[in-house]
Amino acid sequence: MPGAKSVISVLMNYFPAEKLPENNNYKIAKYAYGKDYHLVIREKLDLLIKEIKERIGDFEVRAFTDSAPVLDKAWAEKAGLGRIGKNSCLIHPKLGSFVFIGELITNLELEYNSQRINDLCGGCTRCIDACPTGAIIAPWLLDARKCISYYTIEYRGDLPPDEKEKFKDWIFGCDICQDVCPWNRKAEPHDESSLKPSTRLLEMDIEKWEQLTKEQFNILFRESAVKRTKFEGLRRNITFLKKN
Repeated sequence: MPGAKSVISVLMNYFPAEKLPENNNYKIAKYAYGKDYHLVIREKLDLLIKEIKERIGDFEVRAFTDSAPVLDKAWAEKAGLGRIGKNSCLIHPKLGSFVFIGELITNLELEYNSQRINDLCGGCTRCIDACPTGAIIAPWLLDARKCISYYTIEYRGDLPPDEKEKFKDWIFGCDICQDVCPWNRKAEPHDESSLKPSTRLLEMDIEKWEQLTKEQFNILFRESAVKRTKFEGLRRNITFLKKN
């Protein structure tokens, strides 16, 4: 953005009060339970822009949330909103790591927050030890090519058959390295209605997933981040892990 002088970084909690049933079920990452976070955060950032303009007048600004080559976690860390953990996720000392990050990049010159949060990981290696595919190859170093999230969302080829047992029933994304993080023991559930799982999603089980049609997929994930992998991608993931 030409003329950019400041980054306003924000966080939003997405830790759910109600998780998808795990018995007789496949798993999807918590961030995809409800409405696509790109839409939710963008709406809130637009409201923030409107609020600022009402107070100070017009200015140049662009809003981002995981939607351009912006270093979201690095800016959030620099703004004092957390510290990047050994699993490469941003960790907030009160919210944990189940947070979305957004930015406003603007031509306003602001007073900058230089307060840096100290290392939150210490000698803990739970995320590294828990990753079934060994994607966290060293502290703070992730090989995305080995990550279950990458395989189930971005990867377009056939999934590696010798890795099947390591996928632990995840068909979209993976939360393992966050679920084991001690900082998420303190996580409080969010109260954003648009991020809550639908009744249809809560009622899914292995049989329903394995019989899912394209029409059902479009209804179930109408405004969901799961659409990123498309029906064909989710079908591939389910078939790869198929139990029946």
